[in-house]
Amino acid sequence: LKIGDELGGHIVTGHVDGIATLIAREDFAADPAAPWGATAKFTFRVPQGLKQFIAVKGSVCVDGTSLTVNEVADDTFSVLLIPHTLAVTTWGARKGGDAINIEVDLMARYAARLAEVKG
Repeated sequence: LKIGDELGGHIVTGHVDGIATLIAREDFAADPAAPWGATAKFTFRVPQGLKQFIAVKGSVCVDGTSLTVNEVADDTFSVLLIPHTLAVTTWGARKGGDAINIEVDLMARYAARLAEVKG
């Protein structure tokens, strides 16, 4: 990126912080009022050491796809995927029980480290 370029999404380094488990996939029919069509909700369980980095409306990278977190409950979180994402990534073929590479948000990791150092 050049200074002044728009950054859409979040910074992804390509490092795998851990392995999450896809515990549920729920497909929804297209809502006539919604412009994006059918969606799918994916719910994941993350390792205990990573759950503190997952926040509602925060970012997470799962199997190389940068996504926005929809819901969080203890060590689980969910994301919603639109048809385009399901079509152009491997997410269309994913099912419950699949092991998923997870990279937590870089800013969340740095914020946690700063808080730890400050005590």
